[in-house]
Amino acid sequence: MTWWESILLGLIQGITEFLPVSSSGHLVLAQHFLGLDAADSDVLFEVMVHFGTIMSILWVYRSRILNLVQGFVQSAIHPTDWEKAYKSEEHFRMGIHILITMIPTFTVYAIWGGAIEAAFSSPRLAAGMLLVTGVLLILTRLVKAPTGAVTAPKSFVIGCAQAFAMIPGISRSGSTICAALYQGVDPEKAADFSFLMLIPVVIGATVFKIADAFSAAAVADWAILLLGTLIAFVSGIAAIRLVLDFVRRGRLQYFAFYCFLVGGLGLALL
Repeated sequence: MTWWESILLGLIQGITEFLPVSSSGHLVLAQHFLGLDAADSDVLFEVMVHFGTIMSILWVYRSRILNLVQGFVQSAIHPTDWEKAYKSEEHFRMGIHILITMIPTFTVYAIWGGAIEAAFSSPRLAAGMLLVTGVLLILTRLVKAPTGAVTAPKSFVIGCAQAFAMIPGISRSGSTICAALYQGVDPEKAADFSFLMLIPVVIGATVFKIADAFSAAAVADWAILLLGTLIAFVSGIAAIRLVLDFVRRGRLQYFAFYCFLVGGLGLALL
């Protein structure tokens, strides 16, 4: 991988991980048009840029995450009081909801992980699924001023949306935020929950790939790897803030037109 490819792919990962336009779809299409073989792509680079995006979330939500972890642990160590804590402690309740989203996500991957990985070799599928993402986003226009909170049943549905987003071209942030909005969740709460629930998923995915990453570490060009990671981190921070602004203003559907454009061009050129 060259310097400019590292910069480009790091930028694509950082921006599209959080914008509702599908990072997986963009990376599949970018690898295809750059002539990179997705099946043989650098696993270590993938792990590193995902680390960069995780650091973006930790930076933007650093105070909230610290309070969330502390509050959850303090309540979790008292199992007899879980029911009471769920009703009265916001941080414990949020932690439970994030754990619930992981159930459908990891179940789907455990059953269909091989098929999901194989789908990343199909740029045409990624382009087509970008059109589906566009439809999901534009349908948010039908939701009128939601003001509700995330609940356990809603968390499970949002987790199912996250599982669906493992298909390249389906935006993870877009599908999870849309799933929350469709269920009447306040837009800002929906966006915050979407970003926070990503943390255990990316950490889990990184753990699955860490062995392969270490095997490649001995021959890695660390300057190029760190450059891509830094680009993903900085662009990820900008993307999170941009999405939050669009969600607060109720303009999430604007990203639909971009998805239609990229997905349509992708299908036309493939």
